[in-house]
Amino acid sequence: MITKRIIPCLDVKDGRVVKGVNFLGLADVSSPVKLAEYYSECGADELVFYDITASSDGRRLFTDILCEVASKIFIPLTVGGGINTIDDFDRVLKCGADKVSVNSGAIKNPSLVSEGAKKYGDQCVVLSADIKRVNGRFTLFAKGGRENTGMDAIEWIKRCCENGAGEVVVNSIDTDGVKGGFDIEMLRAVTDAISVPVIASGGAGGIYDFVKLFKQLPGVDAGLAASIFHFGEVKIADLKAELRKNGIIVR
Repeated sequence: MITKRIIPCLDVKDGRVVKGVNFLGLADVSSPVKLAEYYSECGADELVFYDITASSDGRRLFTDILCEVASKIFIPLTVGGGINTIDDFDRVLKCGADKVSVNSGAIKNPSLVSEGAKKYGDQCVVLSADIKRVNGRFTLFAKGGRENTGMDAIEWIKRCCENGAGEVVVNSIDTDGVKGGFDIEMLRAVTDAISVPVIASGGAGGIYDFVKLFKQLPGVDAGLAASIFHFGEVKIADLKAELRKNGIIVR
């Protein structure tokens, strides 16, 4: 079994980490720099930084806070939000990002994935897919879950992986912030369709949700969460200890 990764996510709006439910009702949490430093020191395997309103506001990602975050941590950093061009890749990588997450920018310009993979390598390009059930179908959403593209999410993910996406973050809008567990059905549909690493996002409410995720879907490579880590409901060291007890290999 591949070593599983535990990844906290910083959703950043106006320079602050925020968290909501089903992508709505955002509440202030903390400073991204302080939280990033904390996670780097307490056993997180990687960190994801999303500037969550860059795409919907039609602006570029804020780089000053990103540079400060990158300078304080010693774990891989994935950055997304407002990534629309290869120049945007270049900008965030120069700020200290290790991987670049594309979402709305790739929906507008599907060649962005292949261009990024060609210039920086597949391992640098992370596809972030915001998915919600619409009439029983896994449907792709854009602009931080605000815009229904009408596209079949699984077909979109397959296409992007064929074009060079080296990793996929599956964000379930249906389970986001609800704390009722990861969206196993949605994640199974994705892992059955592609062979690149899959990161599960949306729904973690406690340690057992991660145990269930990796037991039921051994093809999932990582579990990503926000509020349960931000508010101290689950400590990463405790989570990893429990995963080890359940025979799940972690770092």
